[in-house]
Amino acid sequence: MAPTQRHRLVTRADNRTKRRIAALRKFALDTARRAFEDEYPDLSLPPVVAVIPAYLEESNLGPVLDAFPETVCGLPVVPLVVVDGGGDGTDEVARKYGAFTCVLPVNLGQGAAFRLAYELAIGHGARFVVTLDADGQNDPAEMDRLVGPLVRGETDFVIASRQLGTDHTTDRFRRAGVELYARLLGVVTGQHLTDTSNGYRAFRVEVLSDILPHLRQDQYQTAEVVITAAASGWRIGECPITWHPRASGESKKGGNLFFGAQYARVIAVTWARTLLVRRHMQVRQG
Repeated sequence: MAPTQRHRLVTRADNRTKRRIAALRKFALDTARRAFEDEYPDLSLPPVVAVIPAYLEESNLGPVLDAFPETVCGLPVVPLVVVDGGGDGTDEVARKYGAFTCVLPVNLGQGAAFRLAYELAIGHGARFVVTLDADGQNDPAEMDRLVGPLVRGETDFVIASRQLGTDHTTDRFRRAGVELYARLLGVVTGQHLTDTSNGYRAFRVEVLSDILPHLRQDQYQTAEVVITAAASGWRIGECPITWHPRASGESKKGGNLFFGAQYARVIAVTWARTLLVRRHMQVRQG
């Protein structure tokens, strides 16, 4: 059998679609990054940056930005809104309220928006990064609670906990899921955590610099961040907060069963990847 024929028998099909999608994603991210740098040349961010990914949140974003404090733990804070496509007026609302605004030309997913925001915050001098939702479920006035332990050097990464605080929502299935997956991640990470799916979080920028190259998930990425940070040895803490119902509209995360299945998938994939990395490091060191 000729070499070319043998090669055709064992070679996978040319996955041009996958490569095309990857190239388009890179183009979208590069376009958004360049536009941000052009809009804010020579930008130097204050010590605390609050990252808000926003997809079709024109109706909800304004009140969130209006409630922003001027300082957190005595440090200046600014909002950084990453508009994840959508085509509504979310970007106009963000600029109206004076938020630093980065606009993706297409919807890439919350995880991709976060990764871009982390990169911008790291590159422009932030010391602490807070993440919160654009839908009104998180109270910006409670940022002191998250950032305080970081400023005092007590921990490296703080997760807000509605389990330790007050949850004003009424979805019993979502509450049960929060508790179930917190226990599961506790087993996976060896951490005692009560609310691992909460997107209201605060990081020392060194944590983000370390874990950013290892983040892959475009959706349901909260578990990935916890597992990756824990595997890297960063100290993780929690603080009680008040969890509010979504101000208006519907969640972009899907129904409870779909969300639960996807969240479980992310846990499994990230845990497996972490174990492989550890084994590879042990082999190299041995």
